[in-house]
Amino acid sequence: MTSTSTTPAPAPVHWKLVIDCANPQSQADFWAAALHYTIEDNDALIQRLLELGALPREATVEFHARLAFRDLVAVRHPADPYDKDSGTGLGRRLLFQRVPEEKTVKNRLHLDLHPGDGLREAEVGRLTGLGARVLREVKEPSGAWVVMADPEGNEFCVQ
Repeated sequence: MTSTSTTPAPAPVHWKLVIDCANPQSQADFWAAALHYTIEDNDALIQRLLELGALPREATVEFHARLAFRDLVAVRHPADPYDKDSGTGLGRRLLFQRVPEEKTVKNRLHLDLHPGDGLREAEVGRLTGLGARVLREVKEPSGAWVVMADPEGNEFCVQ
């Protein structure tokens, strides 16, 4: 009798995209509206950390009538799971992190938004209304898209 050993496949790695910015709260507002995502509510976690003395009050701000971390705010896909005790998403997330320096060069990583066939122009208009700006329109043999910048200048594309 031959024994065969099978090693279980490793679990997929959980990830989030972290975006440096000057104002995490305004970036979270923009991207939550742009993607139809949910802003994470960390109020319960922050309350616990404050009660334990593990977080200074000056590390928090009021954001949408709830306590939030001053320097970090995340948005998550509304259908993805999240930890109800901390408010932290367990799926597709963008985390906006305050940094002291301003953006100075082109992104090396960016989001491509795909609103659907025939919807690009309307989506560009909607995003412009949220505070984004059009940088350029691209038409190439491989396709067409609009390069835009969010309110802090981070580039993204609308296909």
